[in-house]
Amino acid sequence: MAKIGQFNTLPVIAVMANGAYLDADELGEILLPNRYLPENCQIGDELDVFIYLDSADRLIATTETPYAQVGEFASLAVKQVNKIGAFLDWGLPKDLLVPFNQQHKKMEVGKHYLVYLFVDKSTERIVASSKLDKYLDIWPAEYQEGDEVSLTIGAKTDLGFKAIINHQHWGLIFESDIFQPLKTGKKVTGYIKQIREDGRINLTLSRTGKKKVIDFSDKLLAHLEKNNGFSPLHDKSSPDDIKRVLGVSKKTFKATIGNLMKKGQLVIEKNGIRLP
Repeated sequence: MAKIGQFNTLPVIAVMANGAYLDADELGEILLPNRYLPENCQIGDELDVFIYLDSADRLIATTETPYAQVGEFASLAVKQVNKIGAFLDWGLPKDLLVPFNQQHKKMEVGKHYLVYLFVDKSTERIVASSKLDKYLDIWPAEYQEGDEVSLTIGAKTDLGFKAIINHQHWGLIFESDIFQPLKTGKKVTGYIKQIREDGRINLTLSRTGKKKVIDFSDKLLAHLEKNNGFSPLHDKSSPDDIKRVLGVSKKTFKATIGNLMKKGQLVIEKNGIRLP
């Protein structure tokens, strides 16, 4: 069944002067305007389209990609505020509404807010909410330590950054595990570091153990190739310098250069490391 606020693959059932009509099952026939039609579009073609409501509240299809779909979290900027609520830029011609009763705090024009997108059952319109907790899963997460997950970065705390895991659960990245710039709304790949007895989840932005070394090896070799095969970083370099240049801990850096040296892919010199 075709879904509002998400991408769907739909067949073309008619090509008219104003565009193509697509069969959206229970949603009926939906127009894909001419400006989005691929060349030589014909009846029977299947197209990947995003379905939403236009300014007249009619279902319409587009091949443009919004910044987020229904069921996802994203950091979006407020374009205007009126008596209905705040309107966010989500990459489509019609802005995204956040009603006043869905605002965690009063939104201001020009600021970014982390929001959740959903379909309002009473109006069938796509709207957003900054009251995030009500849209996150309260049931215990079924993750395993080391699992790769998708993260949407949330607010900074005294301990590090909160992050939304797979658009479902809260987790925490401790400051000691952060080796890259983070800000609210940024989407990154992360890993489950620990599931605590209280059900809370600790996260890391890089793999642990051997897998972490393997992942970083390619990055280090690429860094050397980009810099004429040499880097002044070595095992005596400060952790801050290594983090600033390569975005990893000194422990990972040392383990990786040791692994690459054993394989003959790296030479350690007095003043740095070099490709052989």
